[in-house]
Amino acid sequence: MSTRFSLRLAQIGASFLLGLVLLIGWRVAKNAPIEKPKGPPPVPVSIALVTQRDVPQLVSGIGTVQPLNSVVLRPQVSGIITEVLFVEGQTVARGQLLARLDGRTIAANLHQAQAEQARNEAQLKAAKLDQARYDNLLALRAVSQQAVEQQTALVEQLNAAVAAGQATVAAQKVQLSYTQITSPISGRVGLRHIDPGNLVQAGDPRGLVSVTQVDPISVVFSVPQQLLPIMHPLVRGEAHAPVEAYDRDGGVLLGEGQLTTLDNQVDPASGTVLLRAEFNNKDGALWPGQFVTVRIRIGVKMNALVVPVQAVKQGPQGAFVYRVREDRAELAPVHVGYSNENVVVIEDGLSKGERIVVDGHSRLTPGAPVKWIDPPRSAGP
Repeated sequence: MSTRFSLRLAQIGASFLLGLVLLIGWRVAKNAPIEKPKGPPPVPVSIALVTQRDVPQLVSGIGTVQPLNSVVLRPQVSGIITEVLFVEGQTVARGQLLARLDGRTIAANLHQAQAEQARNEAQLKAAKLDQARYDNLLALRAVSQQAVEQQTALVEQLNAAVAAGQATVAAQKVQLSYTQITSPISGRVGLRHIDPGNLVQAGDPRGLVSVTQVDPISVVFSVPQQLLPIMHPLVRGEAHAPVEAYDRDGGVLLGEGQLTTLDNQVDPASGTVLLRAEFNNKDGALWPGQFVTVRIRIGVKMNALVVPVQAVKQGPQGAFVYRVREDRAELAPVHVGYSNENVVVIEDGLSKGERIVVDGHSRLTPGAPVKWIDPPRSAGP
């Protein structure tokens, strides 16, 4: 009996202790502070301020430097080169003598033609005197009409011979002039293809040397056909449009010029039209065949709202930026206007002074917290 009582007493004690432990745990849990679940960490971003300023509107493209005039000097008569009177790379003037050919044979032919012409002229003079005498004798009925007509025919024949002789002399003079090779333009000579003593043939396709005009010089480039209404008045001179030529990377200014020519048709394959701009090139910074970056200032957007070009992204609904308000990212649709490699003009959707994200977009979602990693900067240049 005592054993059963002891077991019962032990069970009651264990139940009491368990209840006491549960009660203490409940009171502790009730009074403990409740920790709220933590949100995502802030996204590190770079930001810029929306600024307002005048923005020059530029048209850019890749162009090729082309000389306004370039010629290859080819011999027009065959002969031996007796003199070369230029140095490769030399700047020459129009009409300057560059080379001579052996012209002795042509000179001898010229003298022969001149002698033949003198003989014909002498014969013509004598025939005209005889014709005058025959006319007087015909009036006295001392000669027949037939004799007079024959003398008249002889005079006409000798007149034709004299004219032919004059043409032959002129042709030989032209041939002789071809032995003196002069530059038809002012410019720079290239690498020569002949040396004194070489035999050259008339019309040699390789030529003797090339001469290229380098000052002034032109740049040919293309623009989209949508810009034709803007380009027409610029080419006609109705508006001032300076053209700047830079090196291929666009960093070094090589020259400033003016638009001169607009091509007469649009390339249907590319939808572009060619233009030519002319540049003074006294320092030789522009070289024929060189690729350059061309920029034309077509106007100025006054008091425009601008943001860095990196800030504007494209989505299914169009262009947008992430605007920062109360340290959180807010997606803001925008209507963009003119843009270049540095800035974008915002026509609608932002206000001056607002903060926008320029770097760190990949981890952003609307409403995400953000943390600036550097001070706000302005759009530029």
